[in-house]
Amino acid sequence: MWELTKSFRFEAAHALSGTTYGKEAEEIHGHSFRAEVTIRGTPDPATGMVLDLGILDGRIAEVSKALDHKLLNNVEGLGPPTLENLSRFIWDRVQHAGRVTKVSVFRDSCNESCSYYGPQADSNLTS
Repeated sequence: MWELTKSFRFEAAHALSGTTYGKEAEEIHGHSFRAEVTIRGTPDPATGMVLDLGILDGRIAEVSKALDHKLLNNVEGLGPPTLENLSRFIWDRVQHAGRVTKVSVFRDSCNESCSYYGPQADSNLTS
């Protein structure tokens, strides 16, 4: 089994209310983000590839266009512009490129990241 990871970067702004950071987070501010999409599989014997990266590049280009240099609060379907929602938003838009197992979003300047593993079929967790 192999895992193939493709990363991309985007610049975006957001404002978050209701956090312990208070006014600092409530004001519009920007970040440099890095996202990684991980696909798991076995290379095709004919091509030697888990996935033709051109397929994944096309999906990533669509996501990047929706997020790069945007005010994330205004991105339709994102919800509150948190790392959690960004990772799910990206997952939803790239999941059909191949067997996506994980999407991670990083704010390196803040030493923060979040990974989303998709909907879990068997979850015993309570909300």
